[in-house]
Formats: sequence, structure tokens, C-alpha cells
Amino acid sequence: MKKIIAMLLALVMVFALVACGQSAAPTAEPAAPAAPAAPAAAPAAPAAPADNSQPAESAGAKVFNLYAWNEEFIGFLKAYYAVEKNGEWYLPDGETKINFVITPSDNGAYQQKLDEALLAQATAADNDKVDLFLAESDYITKYADSEYTQDISALGVTDLSNCYPYTVQAASDANGVVKGVSFQCCPAALIYRRSIAKEVLGTDDPAEVQARLNSWEKFEAVAADAKALGYYMTASFAATYRVFSNNCTSPWVDADNNLQFDPQIEAWIAQTEKFVENDYTLTSGIWDEETTAQMFADGKTMCYFGPAWYFNFSMGNAQDPDKGCYGDWAICEGPAAHFWGGTWRMAPAGTDNAEAVAEIMNLFINDQDVCSSLVSEQAQFSNNMTVNAKFAQDPDYGNAFLGGQNDVAVFSEMTGNIVWENHTIYDQQLNEGLQNNLQEYFKGQVDKDQAMQNYYNYVNETFPTIVTP
Repeated sequence: MKKIIAMLLALVMVFALVACGQSAAPTAEPAAPAAPAAPAAAPAAPAAPADNSQPAESAGAKVFNLYAWNEEFIGFLKAYYAVEKNGEWYLPDGETKINFVITPSDNGAYQQKLDEALLAQATAADNDKVDLFLAESDYITKYADSEYTQDISALGVTDLSNCYPYTVQAASDANGVVKGVSFQCCPAALIYRRSIAKEVLGTDDPAEVQARLNSWEKFEAVAADAKALGYYMTASFAATYRVFSNNCTSPWVDADNNLQFDPQIEAWIAQTEKFVENDYTLTSGIWDEETTAQMFADGKTMCYFGPAWYFNFSMGNAQDPDKGCYGDWAICEGPAAHFWGGTWRMAPAGTDNAEAVAEIMNLFINDQDVCSSLVSEQAQFSNNMTVNAKFAQDPDYGNAFLGGQNDVAVFSEMTGNIVWENHTIYDQQLNEGLQNNLQEYFKGQVDKDQAMQNYYNYVNETFPTIVTP
């Protein structure tokens, strides 16, 4: 597997989308069986866009290099760990400057820049080495199962007792060696519009809504009821994809390098065909304007799917003070448990700041004050079960966007149902490629046979050693 990952890193085979979101595959979350042989060749990776990082200093003050695709975790690091001096950020020692190497995820640019740095890690000067990097669930397996990351227990990160098990599994290699930790846990929920649920179901109570939507058969039946009243069940053809893909029982590629479709993927295709044919959903993408416009108060969509970060940070239209519908939402588990996303801090081999790496990792999973602040101040669902249990049992805690519902309590109940199995280093590209090609079919631009052939062509071009039908 190490050889496979090394080759993938060398070829920079990355085509990540901004959102994982789908992670990217199973965004993506973790512990994969042995992957098939790596492709012999790969298409050239897109050029990375300009980033806002500063070159690491090769002399003088010591440097701690942190690689990320956005500033979310960096903001938390500044709030709870780093110290500021003259507009620059340092480790608590006040002497080691933190160099934030931020490259957007678009078109795989972040992974490309990171891969290049990891490939040069062994010969890089101390101040140019990668000390800590972030990874999403969609592609974490690629880094966890590689020689470019190291066992975090050797650094002093040994207490994972409060972390949700799937987050640990996701960051482990094929031998069970843990290479990183996530500061957040991302169980995903069915997010529904209360006012529409009252019309369609006669209730907006989360327990009653869950009882009406706890299977795909019930979900489809309610979609028909919603349509009869002039509503969409979902605002994107891909809205339910992650729910299905997270529950696959077989990997995308078998032991003989054959592409295979899990029954869950086949079920998603069949359901989506029905939803499109009956106008139960729109055919736009997850992040398309047509989809997000349905979040306004005049929107006609009842259901979205996502974790805490989605409704807190990606449903801005619903929170618009003039056109939004703040408070008119609630969550329940829906037809099946699933997750979406997560931000893992990974330990690169060769860091010269191992003590700081361990401090940062431990701080955001074991410091109860910091983890509590992530929940109360940052609207995160932390990766600390003890802290989350405290908020879940607090009768005064609630999310105003959800009409006062205690989302921590809901997510705490859901985490035990999350499964992290059958993931491979190919998941992100294969999941995203399928959705992209089938969208043309769902929009009526090509027939199904052509859409599938286009997908097989994409797979052959991206991973030449995978055998397609």
C-alpha cells in the first residue's frame, strides 16, 4: 500500500472538489481494505492556483509549517493555542513562527501542493518541512496508508478514548496504526423545513418526522405527498448520494481491479431516476445556486442533508435576515445514518516540531475547555464524547437556527450508527465522477447508456489499471 500511495503522490492524481461532499467519498471517512494496484499512468494534474502562504524562512527564527485548504481550523488554532506578536502568529513558546500554507481545494490544488511538499520532505531544510497538515475524509485514506505520515502515539498522542471510533479508524492505516486525529465529528442529519413538514406530514416534531422518514420506502412515499402539495423533497439530484454511499458494503474496486457497483449505489441511481422523472427533486448540484436558492423563505424544498457545519455555515440563504427562514428548521437522522466531512490533523513523517504537533492534536480532542468552546462558541460538534454528552444533557442548550432544538443531543445519538468500511484511495474520484456524468443523464442531455459509457471513459482515463465493464 505504501508503494501505491507513493506512486499516487508522485503522479499527483488528485481531482478534489471544493466540497467533499459529497467526503468526497465516503469526505470520505475512513479505514480501507487493501487497494488494487496503482495506475501506471495518470493525466497531468491541474496547475495549482496562487495561495496566500508565505515562503518558509530558511534561516533565523524557527518555523512551524501548517498546510490547509482554508482558514477554519487556523481560526481555532489562533483562538485557543497560538500567540500573536506584531501581526504574526507563533507557537506558545513565542519564538517558533507558524507559517500557514493555505491552498484552495479547487481542482485538487491543495493536494497537489501538499504532495509536492511531502515528496520533498526527506531532503528539505528543517524550516521548510511540513509539520502538520489537514486532510478531509474524502481522501484521508490516501495519506493515512502512506509512508509520508507517522504513528501519532510515538509523538505522545495516546489518549483517544474520547474520540468517536470511526474518526480514529478513518485516520488509521491498513495495519491499524493511527496517523492523525480530527478535531470535529461529522454525523450528518436530514435537515427539514418545519413549516413544510407541517403541511406535508401534519407535524414538525423531530421524533414524529423521523418515524415518517426512517426508511427509503417511507421517504419516497412522502416525496409523492410533498409533490402533490407543490413541494420538492430535495433540491439536488445528489442530495441523498452520500447517505447511500456511506452505507456501501463493498469497495468500488475488487481484489482483481474490477470496478464494481455496490447495491447501495445502484439503489441511489434507481431512486434518483424516479425522483427526477416525478419532479420530486431538482437536477442541480449540491452547491449550485438553484439548489441553495431553495433555502430562502420562498423555497419549496422540504429536505436537505448535512452535518452541523452544513446548516451552520452553508445554509446562508436560510439565515438571510431579509429573505431567509431562520428558526424554521429541524433535524433527525432520516432513512439511514451517514456522515459528511471532518478535518483531520495528520502527522507528517520528518517534522522537526513533533512536540508542538502532539500538543495541537491533544488540545483539540482532550482539553475539555477547548472542546467545549468549539461547541458553544464555534457551533462545532466536537470529537470529544464527554464534552458532547454534557451539552446533550443541558436543558438550556439549543440551536436557534433549528428552532431551539438541541442538535448536539441528536448528533450524539446518531454517531454510534456511523460505519467506516470499504474505503479505498480511489473513492473521491469514483464517487464524484459518477455523479458528474449521471447529472447529464438526469438533465436529459444524454441517455443513460451514454452517461455510463462516459463514466467508464472517465475511470479509464483517471485510473488506467481499473477494469471497467
